[in-house]
Amino acid sequence: MVTYCGGVDAVFRALADPTRRSLLDELFREDGQTLSALEERFPMTRFGVMKHLKQLEDAGLVVSRRRGREKHHFLNPVPIRLVHDRWVSKYAEPWAAALTDIKNRLEAPMEKVFEIYIRTTPERLWEAIIDPEIRAKYNFGARVESDWTPGSRLVMGAPKANGLLGEGEVLEADRPRRLVHTMTALWSDEVKSEGASRVTWEIEPIGDSCRLTVTHDQLRDGANAELYGGWPMILSGLKTWLETGELLTTPGSLMYG
Repeated sequence: MVTYCGGVDAVFRALADPTRRSLLDELFREDGQTLSALEERFPMTRFGVMKHLKQLEDAGLVVSRRRGREKHHFLNPVPIRLVHDRWVSKYAEPWAAALTDIKNRLEAPMEKVFEIYIRTTPERLWEAIIDPEIRAKYNFGARVESDWTPGSRLVMGAPKANGLLGEGEVLEADRPRRLVHTMTALWSDEVKSEGASRVTWEIEPIGDSCRLTVTHDQLRDGANAELYGGWPMILSGLKTWLETGELLTTPGSLMYG
């Protein structure tokens, strides 16, 4: 079942308007823009842009973060990924889903923000993030292991992988609310040169569900899309497993299984 802020109906309503689709296109082109920057690109009042952004936020398609006195807006592709997984992937050939996930990614900004609502408890969600066996179920078959204390090392690997897939350091661990760690990707020569980036997991209980926000930042401008392009599928797989106990077998979901 697809559940997140506003529900699937809110996503379809938000996407039905051409102006809101154009706003998403603009954030796709350059993520993390302020209201003033977006206002300059649309022939409407500031209030009109704010109204459309509010509807996109209510649908979970846009996430805003305040930086000092300014509010920055980030495209959140997770709800679209969930809609794709529920309907489109049933009928599309695997290559079509792969194109949706990878080919359409543009150059990375310094920061990417992903948000999803999962019907579970904070404790169960935390365990799904740090437990290597559970993590492998939705993380392309890759395990992430650490003792999850600040200053400790984490490593990502898999039985079928040739060497480590990644490594990093735990920076913060506030169970079951917030986890921050670095990550250096090692699965290909192309990503090794990118160096370390940072991943922040934030869990907020809301009713019978949790809002999970994943912020991937400290990315080089124009960084390889392999570093962040898999997050929508990973989070969709996490939601599917926690809510249904089933594996999400979209293309690449068991790459290293």
